[in-house]
Amino acid sequence: MLWGVGLAAPRSCVADLSRNRSLSLGWCAGPEEPPPAFYGGEIVAFPLSGGGGTMAALGSDSWWKKTLYLTGGALLAAAAYLLHELLAIRKEEELDSKDAIILHQFSRPRNGVPSLSPFCLKMETYLRMADLPYQNYFDGKLSPQGKMPWIEYNHKKVSGTEFIIDFLEEKLGVNLNKHLGPHERAVSRAVTKMVEEHLYWTLAYCQWVENLHETQKMVSLFGPFSDLLKWIFCHLTKGIVKREMYGHGIGRFSEEEMYTLMEKDMRTLAGLLGDKKYIMGSTVSTVDATVFGHLAQAMWTLPGTRPERLIKGELINLAMYCERIRRKFWPEWHHDDDNTLYESEESSEASKTYSPLQDLSFYSRTETFDEEGNSISQTPDTDYTGHSLFDSDVDMDEYRDHEQCK
Repeated sequence: MLWGVGLAAPRSCVADLSRNRSLSLGWCAGPEEPPPAFYGGEIVAFPLSGGGGTMAALGSDSWWKKTLYLTGGALLAAAAYLLHELLAIRKEEELDSKDAIILHQFSRPRNGVPSLSPFCLKMETYLRMADLPYQNYFDGKLSPQGKMPWIEYNHKKVSGTEFIIDFLEEKLGVNLNKHLGPHERAVSRAVTKMVEEHLYWTLAYCQWVENLHETQKMVSLFGPFSDLLKWIFCHLTKGIVKREMYGHGIGRFSEEEMYTLMEKDMRTLAGLLGDKKYIMGSTVSTVDATVFGHLAQAMWTLPGTRPERLIKGELINLAMYCERIRRKFWPEWHHDDDNTLYESEESSEASKTYSPLQDLSFYSRTETFDEEGNSISQTPDTDYTGHSLFDSDVDMDEYRDHEQCK
């Protein structure tokens, strides 16, 4: 007897995955938009009628008939497992978000960077800049609008980083832009839109199209079919990014033209930053979370690519800027040179866990603790060790020499 495999959705329908060649596993990619997710469905197997005559005609004693049965069974089993993992079929959990910020985002990647999504990194960095305690959930659950990241607070769900920040400012009274005047606020918003609606796409092209092989190594998926899952996920994402870029308009240009646009955006940021500590001056503001979330991708997730060479070479002030924010607001984040990753101390080389941040990721800019639990004074101009973070204290000459030796 022949068997088929399908996905049974809650609304009395079954998607036949074994025969329906037109089934699409794609999703709309774009700023703050997610990979696919179907919740509440079940994987089902069902007999296919009318197959006996076909197989009988092939001969009952054919050696390839047995091979076909074995191969088909293995493929069906693999398809069921892949579908379960790729589409993240799971029961929804009720979370208690009373007076607590629940941050939903993608899982930590395998290279020590908090996120391959500039918007997830932006949102978590903002929470740290605003000194707000939050709880991370890496469950792959999307917002009602199909967005990632998103938050829950007092059972209120908010998605879209701009709306999340507006919501937190209203509910909790935080405001990283209170020191900015009307003109500076206008410039800040213009820079934000340039980064999120323009630079984002060129970096996404570099990450998910040109540099896909390296990105695939960073994706965090586990299980017996993890390599195959990552390959499928990354190549699906590649096709979707190219399609969405074409719809946006920027994908209609040649690769060289797209990189020209990317360089113009990065040079604009470098010129705007100049020798200042942050984009708008000596004090951090919301736009810094946005810019850092995107530049960090070029800085730490695109090895050997044009944006990495640019930020670590000619536009070295942007590299200093990224290092400054990383050291100040992410004291537990160490890049490859530090020889540490997001892993527990107990993990072995064969069984590493790349999500060492506690679920309740509280971060304070004013006080922290050393490994022995002793309080360490920390001012807005020092990192968690008490060292100054002014421009002159980031030894970029040594940084350049190290990069040239690589």
